[in-house]
Amino acid sequence: MSRDALGWRRKFAVVAPSTNTIVQPDMDDLRVEGVTNHYGRIHVPNMKVRNDKEFVDLVEAIGATLYEAVDRCMTCEPDYLIMGMSALMFWDGRDASEKRMNQLAEHCGVGVSAGSFACEAALNLHGAKRIAVISPYFPVSDKNVTLFFQDCGFDVAKFRGLKCGSPVAIAHVQPEELRQVVLEMDDDSIDAFVQVGTNLSMVKLCNDMAVELGKPMVPINAATYWHALRANGIMDQFTGHGPLFEHH
Repeated sequence: MSRDALGWRRKFAVVAPSTNTIVQPDMDDLRVEGVTNHYGRIHVPNMKVRNDKEFVDLVEAIGATLYEAVDRCMTCEPDYLIMGMSALMFWDGRDASEKRMNQLAEHCGVGVSAGSFACEAALNLHGAKRIAVISPYFPVSDKNVTLFFQDCGFDVAKFRGLKCGSPVAIAHVQPEELRQVVLEMDDDSIDAFVQVGTNLSMVKLCNDMAVELGKPMVPINAATYWHALRANGIMDQFTGHGPLFEHH
């Protein structure tokens, strides 16, 4: 069988909303030799999000053209699919999300990594029980994220939803603001922090604060890419990227 000249270990298809500017650079930063990322964009208008109803409209808009984006990606014959958007894969809890993910895997004929299940795996690796969650979303989505983690057996002790006003605005949240949120939430009762929302830039901050606070910090983009690599038997360690879930 002939091999891709650059993606000789694996070719990953990554689907993300067209409004998302963070997931692509994050995952390219985490790419290892012989693995290539091939992005498909889900057409999403930069809708105003001012309340729960408008947030649900946004999630439905992403779901409406997800399969079209996946089908476009599959034409390069990728080995695996990475979900570069997360809200849909938390919705209605773990069982409903697993069903959604399995349907997607069946549709495209390759395995799938999604942020929700990747965060679960990373938290389990650390034996975390009581977690604090940071989200760019509105309360309706925060309820679904909480439900998912509760279904996984975690105690969601604290939750901060930032209520970002549009999909593009999520990427405008700066590290200083997110650092402040983490410090406000941190206390002895919290085992680990999780950040959801793939357009929120938090990978570097999480790596730095994991050292500073001595607690696991799980940013969703890094967790998802790590999950995809491990699912494909690629065990490379991320030198220079801080403590990414596994002890070196």
